[in-house]
Amino acid sequence: MTGLSESLWLALFLGVGFGFFLERAGLGSSVKLAAQFYLTDLAVFKVMFTAIVTALVGLAALSALGVVDLARIELPRTFVLPQLVGGLVFGVGFVVGGYCPGTGCVGMVSGRLDAMVVVAGMLAGSFVFAEAYPLLATFYQATPLGPVTLPELVGIPGWAGTLAVVALAGGGFALAERIERRHVLPSPGCQEAP
Repeated sequence: MTGLSESLWLALFLGVGFGFFLERAGLGSSVKLAAQFYLTDLAVFKVMFTAIVTALVGLAALSALGVVDLARIELPRTFVLPQLVGGLVFGVGFVVGGYCPGTGCVGMVSGRLDAMVVVAGMLAGSFVFAEAYPLLATFYQATPLGPVTLPELVGIPGWAGTLAVVALAGGGFALAERIERRHVLPSPGCQEAP
């Protein structure tokens, strides 16, 4: 096998695995995903933040052990204004549709009709963007920062950025638990007698 085909097989394996665990966590359901915006079920926040922290700490550990050279990992370039607009469009789409691209694919594969409609909308939006790109190219390339990491942007060492994100995650998880506890409804068998 060539390197490209091995990479594609690895990507397929990782994608199927990620989708499986998203579905097992219930994140293939727009009801569960929408509950995040009502602050009644913050599973999406906890699962995704756990994935981010796991990858961040794993890369930091592998780098410290000399297994991974972080300088060889290609970073996407940052374009502040277009990416802010893209984030806003993504967020509105997530709230309205109830899915992000990954969870939409998981819901579609699980047979959910609403997810199929959302994925069809994402594909249509991608097509429209590709066709309109010549008109948007100047804006798309506006406010470039290049490939930059958050620690570089704020001027701290990478290990300090990793610790800050881990601390932020710990605080975020504690806050999420408190918020969810406020919205827990008593089960019918636990009601007190009048």
